[in-house]
Amino acid sequence: MRRLTLTLTLVSTLALGSWPAAGAVSADDPAPAAGARRGTNWLVVGIDSREGLSTAEKNRLNVGGKGCNCTDVMMLVHLSQDERRASIVSLPRDSYVAYANTEPVRKGKINGAYALGRGPLTVATVEQATGLHIDHYLETGFTGFEQAINGLGGAVVCTDKPLKDENSGLDITAGVHHTDGRGTLRYVRARHINRPGDLGRVRRQQRMVSDLLAKLRADGALADPAAAFTTARKLLKSVRTDDRTGIWDVAHIGWTLGRMDPSRTEFATVPIKEFDYRVPGVGSTLIWHESRSRALWAALAADRPFTGDTRVQPRPANLVPTNPAGVKVRVDDASVAEALRAAHFVVTDTSSAAPAVRHSGPPLIRYAPGREDDAATLAMALPGARKEAVAQHDGFFDVLVGTAAVSVRKVTYDRNVAEGAPVTGDHLGCAGEGRPPTPVSGPAPASDRARQ
Repeated sequence: MRRLTLTLTLVSTLALGSWPAAGAVSADDPAPAAGARRGTNWLVVGIDSREGLSTAEKNRLNVGGKGCNCTDVMMLVHLSQDERRASIVSLPRDSYVAYANTEPVRKGKINGAYALGRGPLTVATVEQATGLHIDHYLETGFTGFEQAINGLGGAVVCTDKPLKDENSGLDITAGVHHTDGRGTLRYVRARHINRPGDLGRVRRQQRMVSDLLAKLRADGALADPAAAFTTARKLLKSVRTDDRTGIWDVAHIGWTLGRMDPSRTEFATVPIKEFDYRVPGVGSTLIWHESRSRALWAALAADRPFTGDTRVQPRPANLVPTNPAGVKVRVDDASVAEALRAAHFVVTDTSSAAPAVRHSGPPLIRYAPGREDDAATLAMALPGARKEAVAQHDGFFDVLVGTAAVSVRKVTYDRNVAEGAPVTGDHLGCAGEGRPPTPVSGPAPASDRARQ
């Protein structure tokens, strides 16, 4: 009876309009006036700070390193005006930007804005860098994240291959795992795995968000206004907001996402032009791709989806999943070796030891098990080639040229596509299977051997 009363009260509040932006807008409603903001933008950040943590807590959470008192995770969430689509964009922490409200103008990594001016400067800097207005702000730290996940009943994480990172403590087998807050923190923080660095980590963070939404929907935690209000109350025990954001706002976006099909959520990472731009006194930074990032912000400002927008993510010909410059190849034909080298593979010419009688047919690529992505990259450069995984094979790929004529084509590696391409929530599961994973019982195993 109490739950029914609460539901009726919240629905009445919704109907009376005192819940901001409540309810879906009809597709037939007129568009906002020129210059009016369309949709609602949230900035969600995770803070890298060890302030107040005991040594035991740092060890338990594998966060023993020195904190930077900066943002470690940053996601911009755009909820469309009709509340039928959510667009989530990750802003890598090493993005090189100008900080807002600094005189003279000061530039640095986007995560450094928090150390200079906490949430307000972080919001202002993101607004300046993207041209978008931020309506609401949420932040949490390590323990807050752990408590939030625990309060929501845990999360679901998945991987199509084992993942182990001693710095974060992550150690999980291939498959789907139900994780508590501690295990989920390890999953979203891991950087020293394949693929290393922030972009691979950001994609895991996006997958975790998508799968957490799927779990909350399945649990009924966002099923109606009352359930969403209860979930928001749990979340706000460990998540801080700005003064424009209250429990009603959090409950409303939760209820809206709870009614949204995963195919109507989309995820992307800001397109990057330079992945190791060195700045004295700042270090290695990321430079956004000018035209692609502008197109991304323009799509959000116009309340358009960015998935499928070739201005945001062009699809070049002969696209490959890994960088040829990291693929070491031995080739038993001099002309093929030369052509693969021109295609930017690392090539050793072994034609002097080529067999007198070659096998019949197209080239054969031999490689160690677990190197399927690199094998696919090499096969794209050798149309018609056959692939064979060989146990105990070394780190090279052997190309054995057969009797068939060989053509070598140049391939295109785009790291933005490989690690941060726009994708809808229904295609963000393990191995791109197009479905959210099904939770399994038991926490993910985790290693306690190393501390960061």
